[in-house]
Amino acid sequence: MNAIEIRNLSKTLDGFTLSIDKLDIKKGFITGFIGPNGSGKTTTIKLIMNMLNKDNGTIKVFDREYKIDDLYIKETIGYVGDISGYMKEAKLKDIKKNIALFYKNWDESLYKYYLNKFNIDENKIYKELSKGQQKKFELIMALCHHPKLIIMDEPTANLDPIVRNEFIEVLQEHIEKDGVTVFYSTHITSDLDKVGDYLVFIYNGKIILNGDKESILESHRIIRGSKDLLDDDTKKAFISYKESSFGFEGLTSNHNVAYEIFGEEVVYDKANLEDILMYYTRG
Repeated sequence: MNAIEIRNLSKTLDGFTLSIDKLDIKKGFITGFIGPNGSGKTTTIKLIMNMLNKDNGTIKVFDREYKIDDLYIKETIGYVGDISGYMKEAKLKDIKKNIALFYKNWDESLYKYYLNKFNIDENKIYKELSKGQQKKFELIMALCHHPKLIIMDEPTANLDPIVRNEFIEVLQEHIEKDGVTVFYSTHITSDLDKVGDYLVFIYNGKIILNGDKESILESHRIIRGSKDLLDDDTKKAFISYKESSFGFEGLTSNHNVAYEIFGEEVVYDKANLEDILMYYTRG
């Protein structure tokens, strides 16, 4: 069973068009949603959460559509975004009190556990917390009603690496304990190097690459060599490439085919997610 199923989805907003023919987010895994800012990540998430009306297509969450099971779906989702939407002047305990009322599965003991773990005083006012503490509190609020699906939209943007790592570790711990599905939108690919199971790359409103992380990393290679090896035929081996006075560097999605073309005349290096994103969006 898939946690999210999207079919023939389209949305035009302020001159930008999102068009997704098919996207399945597998239940029980972490799927990274990767793309540069402005690629359509947030628009997709708003459509999944019924914060925007789609122009065409269907979106199902655990095999249900919002029009039929609106309240049920909302109770199954935990959300952490770049902006929380909380009243900045409110105390944390009041934010919790008002939000917990909407969830029949709210777990007060888990809430207290995470407050203690993160050393957060719920008597503090939200705006007085550091950016890192605010994000930790938002994560607590997302986890403590035991959601089946956690949707995250650039949750670690503008956080320092130490806070980001702590955030990711707690998320992993909770996923293993509750067996939840995570749809994790980010342009910080290093976060997904650590925790992603599946990856979806989006650019200019379209899905450009989709699959399990290990297969994607295994099939792609950075190739470096002399410019005299480039011609109209050999260039077809690359997703995209760049030239300099010293030679060329390009990304291939099939290193076996590339080896048949170039043999031992070039250098083959493993590509990371940042490399893959960069070359797909420049070509």
